[in-house]
Amino acid sequence: MLNGIAASQPYVIALFLLWAGLMKLFGRRMRAQAGRSALARLVGAARAVPALRLVGLAELAVAAALLVPPLHPLDGAAAALLAAGFLGYLGYAYVAAPAASCGCLGDHAKPVDVRSFARAGLLLAAGLLATTAPAAQPPIGPVAVLEVVALLALSSELDRHWLVPLRRLRVRLRPPLTAPPASGDVPLETSLHLLRRSPAYCSASARLTSDVRETWDEDGTRFVVYGAGPHTAVFAVPLSGDDPRAVRVALVDEAALT
Repeated sequence: MLNGIAASQPYVIALFLLWAGLMKLFGRRMRAQAGRSALARLVGAARAVPALRLVGLAELAVAAALLVPPLHPLDGAAAALLAAGFLGYLGYAYVAAPAASCGCLGDHAKPVDVRSFARAGLLLAAGLLATTAPAAQPPIGPVAVLEVVALLALSSELDRHWLVPLRRLRVRLRPPLTAPPASGDVPLETSLHLLRRSPAYCSASARLTSDVRETWDEDGTRFVVYGAGPHTAVFAVPLSGDDPRAVRVALVDEAALT
């Protein structure tokens, strides 16, 4: 069984390296991404794009070596060495440029995290297994399919395609999240952040003459009061949701408010 798992590793590694290499060579926004990645810190902004292209060529070369028969143990060793290099680079990025992305796949700005290390570690293990694989490669087995799924799940570049929609679905379906939150659970600063991004606030901001004077919660709504010259501006901010367009404003006389 172990030989069968080892024999399927070249397919797993080659699939990932083909994706990574093609994105580095032909990605639409890779040039801009390279300048914002930790690679720019490592080799300099002017050399970031050529270095990224060079890494992409190396990935494609190793992928081709793994796929073209007969398989040689050195092909798996090259894949393991590449994965070890990834781990070293991620360690550098995590320490030297913690806010930068790794620039490994696609156009995204998410910093290096535990998932990045886990993905590189899985590739390293697969490369080491590939060095023991027989020359004759059998069809891809269920273990290899699980590895591919794990690699995709560990790739934050794909989160917008599956993880974000899944989280939105969970928010809609889970009863505790569909109910409006208790007023005490929503910090005032959260309501003010939503308020200041709203069209209602933009339309009335020129008239405001004071900071927040008063707030109170009622029926799932937080009312925020500002001075507005001879009038008072009362904003109604929903306690649930994050759509600034849901914020409403009314200008009232002081006497009417009291």
